[in-house]
Amino acid sequence: MARYDGRATSRAYFPWESRGGVLRRLGLARARPAAAAVGLVVFVVVIAYRERERAGVRQTRAILAAASRAVEVYLADHDGRCPPDLATAVRAAGLASATVDAWGRPLRLVCPSRSEGKRFDLLSDGPDGKPLGLDRIE
Repeated sequence: MARYDGRATSRAYFPWESRGGVLRRLGLARARPAAAAVGLVVFVVVIAYRERERAGVRQTRAILAAASRAVEVYLADHDGRCPPDLATAVRAAGLASATVDAWGRPLRLVCPSRSEGKRFDLLSDGPDGKPLGLDRIE
């Protein structure tokens, strides 16, 4: 109870108006906004990292589509014979460059394909760069 003008009054406190709390007892009450700012920055950095990786995956899929068309053109022009390497097929199709993924690593061309019903496999090692790793992009 607080006394104003000689009268006893009661006051209701909202949770953010409490007098106690661990941060106040330790003298760190002013650290709360700084902690919130650090938390916000960490959140934004994590989201930016994830979006950058997803953008790399989207770009690599577009590169794979263009390189796949180049290999199809090569196969059509050379009676179904596989190109010696991906660069030869890309040059034959007249593309500027579609031989590296978004992370600067070379694409892999497997011709004939390891899968039944396909003529070739074209893939990227993905963001981690491990050959035939779990995050490869086909």
